Amino acid sequence: MAPSQISHPDGRVDLADAASIRGSRFYNDELAPVPVEKRTWSTYNYFALWMGMAHNIPSYALASSLIALGMNWLQALITITLGNLIVLIPMLLNSHAGTKYGIPFPVFSRAFYGLRGANFAALLRAFIACGWFGIQTWVGGEAIYILVGKLAGGGWRNAASFGGQPWTLWLSFGVFWIVQMLIIWRGMEAVRRFENWTAPLVSVGFLILLGYVLVKAGGIGPILSEPASLGWGHGFWKVFAPSLMAMIAFWSTLSLNMPDFTRFGGSQRIQARGQLLGLPTTMTFIAIVAILTTSGGQVLYGQAIWDPARLADRFSSPVVVVIALIALVLATVSANLAANVVSPSYDFSNAFPKRITFALGGLICGIVGIVIMPWKLYSDPSIYIFTWLGFYGGILGAVAGVLVAGYWVLRRRKLDLAALYTEKGRYWFRAGWSWQAIVATLVGAVLAVGGAYTAPGSSGPFPADGLIPFLKPVYDYSWVAGLVGGFVVYLALTLPGRAPEEVEETREQPGQGRVGATAVDG
Repeated sequence: MAPSQISHPDGRVDLADAASIRGSRFYNDELAPVPVEKRTWSTYNYFALWMGMAHNIPSYALASSLIALGMNWLQALITITLGNLIVLIPMLLNSHAGTKYGIPFPVFSRAFYGLRGANFAALLRAFIACGWFGIQTWVGGEAIYILVGKLAGGGWRNAASFGGQPWTLWLSFGVFWIVQMLIIWRGMEAVRRFENWTAPLVSVGFLILLGYVLVKAGGIGPILSEPASLGWGHGFWKVFAPSLMAMIAFWSTLSLNMPDFTRFGGSQRIQARGQLLGLPTTMTFIAIVAILTTSGGQVLYGQAIWDPARLADRFSSPVVVVIALIALVLATVSANLAANVVSPSYDFSNAFPKRITFALGGLICGIVGIVIMPWKLYSDPSIYIFTWLGFYGGILGAVAGVLVAGYWVLRRRKLDLAALYTEKGRYWFRAGWSWQAIVATLVGAVLAVGGAYTAPGSSGPFPADGLIPFLKPVYDYSWVAGLVGGFVVYLALTLPGRAPEEVEETREQPGQGRVGATAVDG
């Protein structure tokens, strides 16, 4: 039998004959493995990607909302830093397959969910990313609304109300939506170029906000001396656990879909180094800026204003407001495209490979992002953290558990590339579905969010005693419960009696082909 794939000296894998899968109904050009010679992203590309994704208004709001919930600057910083270090672990584990095989997340998940079952995991993640797209678009539109209001005067701000908001705010939201759709319509390369040139600029707006607040508040001393209303006792620990899960959940979609980006990586070391330099540093930076700025605003205005656009609107200097908001708008476009449009575009394309292109998938994401009514999700810090982030983070934790268990334990990092596109092949399972993966995901999800509850004194869709009362204590640790549940159940259902998997491949010798004699890191 002819080998189905070629293993290069640096560990990356190519198809031996890509023509053999082009006729498959599970194939299109966007979902196809990226050839090794086109996997050219550098460490800077990944660092810039993370800078663009992390430095945005919802990232700022995530940190500042902890201040609004009663934490002081140190408590908030510890919570955010720890959450980002934890989520980096499954993110790097799932990134490996993208770099090694050049495949996006929906194709990667076929190895464990089946060629049809992969749509279950992909669309689950896609609709959540669409919700994030809507939230980012709403806050970006809000920034435009405030920016134009500073320049155009009271007529813009006091426009007639429609649907509970001024029609000029809806117009700003629509303009921001259209700009993003135009960029995504031009394809993945346009997104990469946009990320590269905006990355050094997106920090400017936040630094301007911080500098202005520090000057007005009389320096950093009054800010750091602000006490935590929660203290360090029971009140803090009660808020800490769900807040930590929310920090993890903030990037839980990326912990699944990083193969969408690492499939272009020049090597495992390049993508891993870029992410290690990118996520912890950029999120810690934005957290420090948000915490200090929000705490400073509390000193100045007597309340914690967690939305940076609304905080900037309080400033007396129009020049400062305009410069800051322009940078915030650029930052939000950059983050939204990379984190919330690219991946669902692949997901929707995976559902109907011959009908939905990458660009059309992005348009679908944009429409769903409006239908989900993001202005309601973003309206309150309790809803933002405990309802939105906590609930969906737990569900995606279960999917991450299945993927990590399947790739690192069950398959031992060995996949058959051609079979990922082949009907009734190795990953067809039963009618294109793996019941083990589905059951593991459902069990993990129930463990994670079955106890979802609304905290006393807060508004929310869940009963105070939890959906399933005996699981209520678990909900504060939703993402961890989902991850562990999915991981353990999937292995328990698949490992017994399983024979080792063999993949036909040839190994390219150093200097023989397109990749030179580089370090073996695959």
